[in-house]
Amino acid sequence: MMKLGFIGIGLMGQPMVLRLLAAGFDVRVWNRSPDKLEVVKAAGATEAATIAELVAGVDLVLLCLANTQVVEQLVFGKEGVAAHGRLGQLLVDFSSSDPEATRDFAARLQAECGMGWVDAPVSGGVAGAEEGNLAIMCGGQAADIERIQPVLAPLSHRVTHMGPIGAGQVTKVCNQMIVGCNLMVLAEMMALAKSCGVDAEKIPYALAGGFADSRPMQLTGPLMATESDPDPKWHVRTLLKDLDMAVAQSQRAGSATPMSGLAAQLMRQHGSKGFLERDPATLIRLYKDA
Repeated sequence: MMKLGFIGIGLMGQPMVLRLLAAGFDVRVWNRSPDKLEVVKAAGATEAATIAELVAGVDLVLLCLANTQVVEQLVFGKEGVAAHGRLGQLLVDFSSSDPEATRDFAARLQAECGMGWVDAPVSGGVAGAEEGNLAIMCGGQAADIERIQPVLAPLSHRVTHMGPIGAGQVTKVCNQMIVGCNLMVLAEMMALAKSCGVDAEKIPYALAGGFADSRPMQLTGPLMATESDPDPKWHVRTLLKDLDMAVAQSQRAGSATPMSGLAAQLMRQHGSKGFLERDPATLIRLYKDA
């Protein structure tokens, strides 16, 4: 089996590494905060002291990082992946990153050390990562995506090759446009229902299976109905980052995104009140506190 190096052991990275270990893969891990490695080390992962040490002993380098800037830093920064990669290795980026930057990164990495690149952002949240039910949308060469299928299998229920490098990231942007706008409407709707005296906790059940139903409705709707502020499984800042990328990509493509732009502005307003690191269930407070 291929030897794997995994960088980024956060909310998504940790359950993904645990599934790869359970599938029998040899996984080396590195994280900017080493304390977050304890769970995966206990499950059999090997900690690399440096990125150089991680890259030296693996076939694939897997990233699951917060944003485009962190990807650039850890790949091209001093002692990053590019400084130690070699021909024949492949980098697989599970992060949600800017599509244009992703294309640039792939070309730079190829030129600097010969490594290939697959962008493979994921959808399904922490629950999907834990259950191996992620949807993975890939951009890159067909041969590279075929090569990594055994690694993606324990993580996903669906892998789709969307086109050349960057196409996976464009698809994830499209996904997040739907999710972000859906959550804003859910928050607006829940606030209206509560202000009208409706038992809002029953709404996800009442609408289940109809045209208005969705995973956000079933997972986040009940939390909004009770105005919960749970320990976050995802963050307002992440959705805002993705909506901002959607607007930026639309400007490059000359395609209008007024709904996503408005959702981003409302989410930015919410984040400015101290909610950037909180769960999107808290979006109802935009309307309840108005």
